[in-house]
Formats: sequence, C-alpha cells, structure tokens
Amino acid sequence: MRTIPIPVDVSKLHITCAKAARPRLVNKETGEIKRDRDGNTMYEVTLLIEDDNGRMELVKVSTTPEPPISPGDEVVPVGLVGYVWEQAGRWGISYRAQSFLPATAAAYGAGAER
Repeated sequence: MRTIPIPVDVSKLHITCAKAARPRLVNKETGEIKRDRDGNTMYEVTLLIEDDNGRMELVKVSTTPEPPISPGDEVVPVGLVGYVWEQAGRWGISYRAQSFLPATAAAYGAGAER
C-alpha cells in the first residue's frame, strides 16, 4: 500500500499537550529509538484534541526535533498530516507534524494576517 499524507485542518480544533515529548521506540524490548530519513531522533507527543462539539480524543503525533512544549500547553501543530496504515489485518492512522506553536502565537499570527 502506498502511503499518501493527508493534511489535517486544525483551524477549528482546540489542542492541548497531554503528555510531554519522548523518543519514539522501534522496539520496546531492545529500546531501539526510531529515526527519520536524515538520522534524527523521532519524538512522540500525546495531544488532547477537542472539536467545536466538545468531542475529545487523545492522539499521538510524531515530530522531529524535540518540541519545546509541556503538558497543559495549548498548541497548534504546524504541517499536521495523517497517514493510513495497515498491518496484519489491522489498520489505523498515524500523525506527524513539522513543529508546534503555542496557540496564543498562532492566534496572534492569524489575526495579524486579516
């Protein structure tokens, strides 16, 4: 199956960092850390995402380099994309972001453009 990135529109979502970034593991038993094509360590951030209707979901997002965010920070993922995966009859969506901005800085930037 070919992997095609699906852009995610985060403009109507309220996103909070639920768990600090930690290196993503390839193998839990060996402790091998996942790396991107350039050899950089991949990090995983757990986010609490809430929509306009109050529905909430915890989502893990991969990124590199380690983002300077902490649990409780309201953030906006930059360049967030989803990838559909399938393995052994199971499937899901994995997410990756280029970086993270504080929600206040992102809101200020959006307001300045108008």
